[in-house]
Amino acid sequence: MREFSLPALYEVPTDGNLTDLIRRNAAQHPGAVVMGKKAAGAWLDVTAEEFLAEVRTAAKGLIAAGIRPGDRVGLMSRTRYEWVQLDFAIWSAGAVTVPVYETSSPEQVQWILGDSGAVAVLVESDAHTAAVESVRDRLPELRHLWQIDKDALDRLREAGRDVSDETVDERSSVAKADDVATIVYTSGTTGRPKGCVLTHRNFFAECGNIVERLKPLFRTGDCSVLLFLPAAHVFGRLVEVASVLAPIRLGCVPDIKNLTDELASFRPTLVLGVPRVFEKVYNSARAKAQADGKGKIFDKAAHTAIAYSRALGAAQGPSFGLRLKHKIFDKLVYGKLRAVLGGRGEYAISGGAPLGERLGHFFRGIGFTVLEGYGLTESCAATTFNPWDRQKIGTVGQPLPGSVVRIADDGEVLLHGEHIFTRYWNNEAATAEALTDGWFHTGDIGTLDEDGYLTITGRKKEILVTAGGKNVAPAVIEDRIRSHALVAECMVVGDGRPFVGALITLDEEFLARWASENGKPAGSTAASLREDAELLAVVQRAVDDGNAAVSKAESVRKFRILPEQFTEEAGHITPSLKLKRNVVAKEFADEIEAIYRR
Repeated sequence: MREFSLPALYEVPTDGNLTDLIRRNAAQHPGAVVMGKKAAGAWLDVTAEEFLAEVRTAAKGLIAAGIRPGDRVGLMSRTRYEWVQLDFAIWSAGAVTVPVYETSSPEQVQWILGDSGAVAVLVESDAHTAAVESVRDRLPELRHLWQIDKDALDRLREAGRDVSDETVDERSSVAKADDVATIVYTSGTTGRPKGCVLTHRNFFAECGNIVERLKPLFRTGDCSVLLFLPAAHVFGRLVEVASVLAPIRLGCVPDIKNLTDELASFRPTLVLGVPRVFEKVYNSARAKAQADGKGKIFDKAAHTAIAYSRALGAAQGPSFGLRLKHKIFDKLVYGKLRAVLGGRGEYAISGGAPLGERLGHFFRGIGFTVLEGYGLTESCAATTFNPWDRQKIGTVGQPLPGSVVRIADDGEVLLHGEHIFTRYWNNEAATAEALTDGWFHTGDIGTLDEDGYLTITGRKKEILVTAGGKNVAPAVIEDRIRSHALVAECMVVGDGRPFVGALITLDEEFLARWASENGKPAGSTAASLREDAELLAVVQRAVDDGNAAVSKAESVRKFRILPEQFTEEAGHITPSLKLKRNVVAKEFADEIEAIYRR
């Protein structure tokens, strides 16, 4: 057994709650710009004073509608300014926010609102309203439904016209640090989603210590962050609350479809994303360079960036020749890449899945350091992260200050601290299984080095055991294979089988480009090309690269390209892009059998 801890840097308020932050900001920095609000394609500044007023207005309507302290209120919307406003309004009414992914099915909506006992729900669109209405007869406690895209805010403003600021402030102060702030339902890779109960204390401990440890990234009046992750996900909530706690300017966009344009217009100093976002930036830049006839220059620049970053960790540092090459490529390539990421930022934070050493070194080498972290819904998002001044690429960093990471005898990662959730809502059995004497059993397998940096090597429940008795952790090889531009997803199989295989889906954007460049028929798809010899050879190279990271017994011997993508709608992946392995294995059982057919 091995464990590591760091002293807390932030003192959690004993009797306050998260609404104290917006009142503090309005009192201490009334004219400071704390939000960016998108309207008619342009960013509008929202000051601390203005944000408090808009939150109060919505909270008045909730109070007038009969929302009481402790009531659960659902919030189903894409990431947008109103999400943050309404989240704080629900808290200001003394209530508990229950996020619902905007992509949720009616059955999922019914489960989350019903299990939490929500008395009201705020949704974004007609489709969301229809989803709620289709199951409303199974939600006896649901009394109110407001739609943001119609007149929700106007209705709340009108309903709360006679409610005073003093009434809102009085209601805002009801909840204390140990009271429930939100119930976040896990994505549910297996079984029904479980409601993680997170308190105001959890968020204070989490966000306060992150802001203190990453102080240069959260400078008030100078720094800003663009949130494009789902606000319903705990990582999105971390961004929201940390930005308000700092405070720094926060902007919200609903997705990553036009991410480069959004980054260029908002120009954040800090970017938070999942590895797939950073893979897309790299792959898109490389594909564009190849299309412009500059592929060799880009590859040399990438090689130099990686070598430069690796040399930064060596005692002697980069050689003179390497520094010279790096300086030249900074003008030719790296500066343009930083401009794609907004032009002002030097740091990003990545979570949700392993980033991989290659990408980590590449981005640090171009002057845009991606700090990798690790966390779960139950740990209120990040429970470890790489500090800005002591990064170890390839690890997920050191423990959150004020917390402890322990590696159990069987290799499982255990967590302890004020940021750990208190229980699963209405699920004592699951709570007892996950929490033992204050320690949260993550289900992840990992190691700690002498400096307390954590490396995640797999999931206890995802460990495959081949027919030959070899234990295989899928994550390592899957991440390497998935880093190829053509690969969208990869799922390793082989439990009880004679060797390891893989199911692979293709990235539609890069497949179309590859098909055009290699003389394939217009409109070619994964289904039409999955047996194409040239395509199979390219994917084989991606598999070979993945195999280089593991032993021969763990390597992928055969793979199948699937004719379709893994999608959330089909139930293959969660809203946070985690594979539902049991669903994929069941749906593509014939493809798996084909791998092992002689």
